[in-house]
Amino acid sequence: MSIKTKRNSISLQRYWTTRYVLTLIIGLIIVTIVSAIWIRHNTLTSRLSIMEFIAEETANRFLNVSDEEVTPNEDVKNFLTNRGQFTYKDSNPYIYITTTDGTILSSNKPRSPMQYQLHPSILASDKDVLQLKIENSEELNGNYYVIKKPIEYESYLLGWVAVFETEENLTKVNQEYRQLFIMIISLAILGWAAIYFVSKKLSKPIKEVARASRQVQAGDYNIQLSDNGKIEEVHDLVYSFKGMSNQLQQLENLRTELLAGVTHELKTPVTSISGLLQAVNDGIVSGDEAKEFLQISLKETTKMRKMVEDLLAFNAFAANAVPLSTNVYSINKLIKDFIHQWEITSQDQSVIIHTTYLTAEQYVKVDSIRLQQIITNLLNNAQQAVEENGTIEVVIGKDVNNVTIDIKDNGIGIPKEEQSFIFERFYRGERKKYKVGGLGLGLPFSKMIAQSMNGNLELLDSSPSGTTFRITLPIVRGN
Repeated sequence: MSIKTKRNSISLQRYWTTRYVLTLIIGLIIVTIVSAIWIRHNTLTSRLSIMEFIAEETANRFLNVSDEEVTPNEDVKNFLTNRGQFTYKDSNPYIYITTTDGTILSSNKPRSPMQYQLHPSILASDKDVLQLKIENSEELNGNYYVIKKPIEYESYLLGWVAVFETEENLTKVNQEYRQLFIMIISLAILGWAAIYFVSKKLSKPIKEVARASRQVQAGDYNIQLSDNGKIEEVHDLVYSFKGMSNQLQQLENLRTELLAGVTHELKTPVTSISGLLQAVNDGIVSGDEAKEFLQISLKETTKMRKMVEDLLAFNAFAANAVPLSTNVYSINKLIKDFIHQWEITSQDQSVIIHTTYLTAEQYVKVDSIRLQQIITNLLNNAQQAVEENGTIEVVIGKDVNNVTIDIKDNGIGIPKEEQSFIFERFYRGERKKYKVGGLGLGLPFSKMIAQSMNGNLELLDSSPSGTTFRITLPIVRGN
């Protein structure tokens, strides 16, 4: 089955870079707008404070009260002109000195929004800072801010100082905007560069793993992956992929070896039967010897039929094509019957079996025939492992939810390097390969049967002093 790669996919580096840059740009635009509004507001507030200071200082400085009326000094006009120019850069507000009724006595500019008198609404307002829209001439039209301060002498109002400035001049902050723009552009470039190099560093090992997976898919397990990543998840990915490829290589080698073993196991009886029957057919042997040859051929045929039946049964279970006939049984009684039948049919009567039963009866729901297959297979394996006059222990135990059946022997044990493969189909250990015939389906088949009954079969322990297998079955309550 071929797997087609979607051609409309994009690289991780491009994906994250474009999306990060888009998110960054949107974020920076929002930050720019908020910052610009904040700068404009602060600038306006600050400049209005300066204008208030100018108005108050002017009101305190220019006062002649000899006749209890406001009279401008001779240098008032020059002072107002100079004072207006020192407010802030690129601005020269209109400054007026007026009488109490708003009549303009002096101004710093010859042409101003108010030619002769302040509007009565300005003087009547309780506020010192006012907004005013002037439309009296084409040149002076626009929105103005007005700061007014009283000229007082011993609590007597003698006149007013009024400062006018356009809203445009008060909020003009070109330099600050340029600095903000430079800062935002710098942040955008730095952010893009950061995500570009980070995503590039992240995508490199992923690309290597993808390349290695294609290599494994092609059947080449000799992969090379760098393992110097400092990112924990990337390191775990590379390490796991290496472990998987090594395991696949071992399984592939094992599969090839096991296939050869199965072929050999099936070929041996066929070759024997063919040779024996050919000798009888050619008249090389006759009489009792011919009968003996035929008997041997029948035994080899039975052996080969058994192996084929094992293959068919295993494949049927693997495909879930064999239904189980389950019933509730007493576990003590089942194990007692299984061991009794095995002892009767066992060819080696020198093996001693010790059985430990549960003191309180427990019940399990199993297929008794299939469970007997598991027990018989484990007992046969234990018998093959022990030396002459060896012992096998069958111990029935329980925990909160399960019954356990431990089958222990004092045999030679399973080599440590083989223990992880014993439940692989067709696997046969080095010691067993040349000593005992078979296809290597006993333990995989037994484990599959146990799992189909909601239980399990596992290797509990194995060493040169013996091996222990454990069958786990769920307890049936209410019996």
